[in-house]
Amino acid sequence: MPKRTRFTTWRPLATAATAALTAALLTPAAAEAAPRESLPVHSYADAVREAVWVDTGLDEDRDGRTDRVAVDIVRPREPAQRGRKVPVIMDASPYYSCCGRGNESQRKTYDADGDIVGMPLFYDNYFVPRGYAVVGVDLAGTNRSDGCVDVGGRSDIQSAKAVVDWLNGRGRAYTTRTGTERARADWTNGRTGMIGKSWDGTIANGVAATGVEGLETIVPIAAISSWYDYYFTQGAPLYDSGPDWLSHYVESPDARSRCAAVQRELVDGAPRTGDRTPLWTERDYVRAAKKVRASVFLVHGMQDLNVRMQHVGPWWDALAKNGVERKIWLSQTGHVDPFDFRRAEWADTLHRWFDHELLGYDNGIDREPVADIERRPDQWVTSAAWPPRGTHTAALRPARGTEPGVGTLGLRRGKGTETFTDDPRLGETDWAARVHTPTPDKAGFVTGPLTRDLRLSGSSRVTVTVTPSTPTAHLSAVLVDLGPDTVRDYADAGEGITTLTERTCWGASTAGDSSCFKETRAKTVDVDHTVVSRGWADLGHRADTGEGAPLTPGKRYTTTLDLAATDHVVPEGHRLALIVAGTDRGLIDPPADTPTLTLDLARTTAHVPFVGGTAAFARATAGSHAGARDTVLNGVGRPDTPAHRIPGQAR
Repeated sequence: MPKRTRFTTWRPLATAATAALTAALLTPAAAEAAPRESLPVHSYADAVREAVWVDTGLDEDRDGRTDRVAVDIVRPREPAQRGRKVPVIMDASPYYSCCGRGNESQRKTYDADGDIVGMPLFYDNYFVPRGYAVVGVDLAGTNRSDGCVDVGGRSDIQSAKAVVDWLNGRGRAYTTRTGTERARADWTNGRTGMIGKSWDGTIANGVAATGVEGLETIVPIAAISSWYDYYFTQGAPLYDSGPDWLSHYVESPDARSRCAAVQRELVDGAPRTGDRTPLWTERDYVRAAKKVRASVFLVHGMQDLNVRMQHVGPWWDALAKNGVERKIWLSQTGHVDPFDFRRAEWADTLHRWFDHELLGYDNGIDREPVADIERRPDQWVTSAAWPPRGTHTAALRPARGTEPGVGTLGLRRGKGTETFTDDPRLGETDWAARVHTPTPDKAGFVTGPLTRDLRLSGSSRVTVTVTPSTPTAHLSAVLVDLGPDTVRDYADAGEGITTLTERTCWGASTAGDSSCFKETRAKTVDVDHTVVSRGWADLGHRADTGEGAPLTPGKRYTTTLDLAATDHVVPEGHRLALIVAGTDRGLIDPPADTPTLTLDLARTTAHVPFVGGTAAFARATAGSHAGARDTVLNGVGRPDTPAHRIPGQAR
């Protein structure tokens, strides 16, 4: 794959107004220096606001003509008047009409001529005065676009890719939805950055995975990297719904009347068996990471139970393998935009990122630490690389203790077995609360109190050998930090934030589009335990997620559960626990049967990435001893998710 050109010195992409202002303020010698920051020198009130319809080349709604997607544009007027071209920040979304964007659920609004008046979020208010165009794309089948929603498939991705092509002179667009008058993007240099939260960020991932030329960077926030992993996890179903329900939820009424065939394809191609069908292969962007040319600034909540951290580890690792320039923020929140948990730092960092990636300014952001990690609410640390250098996997072994189901966790191989029975009424918070108490629903294994801090960073795997009593069985494995802490309350409705009444402003405003948004603060809770990482699997899909098979009761099976990536420090004095159980209530659906499972401890291992590896774990646990405690440990509330989860929407 050709390597994309990285800017290390300024190229003349800034607007003439910016250059003039810079020159006026500096001495003649300094005026020749390369600018490091785009400035708000253009009029937002006088910005060009227009709509075009880009031809996708597809006919998903089967009406005999190729589908056109609506593209709303806000761009500074002055550069075009001076013959200067501007880069583009693009958010392609299915939510502009049905559901709204951001913490305040903003929708697009239009004037009598159909031109955009109110563009959701702060991007246009902030970046248009700084010399960027901001483009909002209605995915096919939504709002003012033709076509059908196919939930991450070729229609979704082509909706946005076709716009990138048009911005780079390779596509066709029209001034109306059905007319023949062509629209040309002669005001842009084609350099495009895509951004968006959840489904929007997912589209950015998918378009980047096509390798389209002109897409210079993407900023996926809480985004999906594989749609199979949104609905299933190693064969275990996550929600009692499929992509057909989601498609119907966001489609425009016009699209619903014409997209029955696409709806049927979604139903037929995504059975609730957990099998990995061709439909899911098409929607797996990780497998196409080798095509990615764009840089990636990834943002995710480590306690996101909507788009879980399982979407981060494989995507991040695949991008690294292919030499993609990357940056990452990891928060303690659930499914929350960084504008609502770290607003000032986010606006500044995003500004510098786009200045570097789209304007080519040498502002040093590419030489700064790769990772920002929220260690405690509103307390952040940085890491030069992520996972940090010196991180290695340690093989932790569960062993029996003095009571059934209450064991130890260390480096020496255990013996014997532990038995538990799936109880779909319970989940990870219930198991962790009673990790020291024998209960029939789980097996827990705990270290002694740590003698020094121990940092986990990256993705864990838990290999188990179990004997089920029924033809179906689901498994859960969770890593838990046992000890008092104050954390963001990710199980609360705000998923770690509280929305306030006062507002702060980020950019320029007009009567129809305010740059002022409600402030937030961290919503915290005091806990006795924190779930650090979690993973789930259907035992029937142990060999191949492509197709499951019934189990033979009484037969021993081995499978590996992939736990979500994380970055967490277990402090000195706390203990680390591994819990193995069945259905994790609210997070996976139960199996058809109610199995009892016998866990072979000698053939069970947790592979956990520690900074410092096995030696760090050995030092942190040296001289400590696990002791039984009868107290119930409090955690966040039970994460009872709704049956139909919507990527991009708060719980």
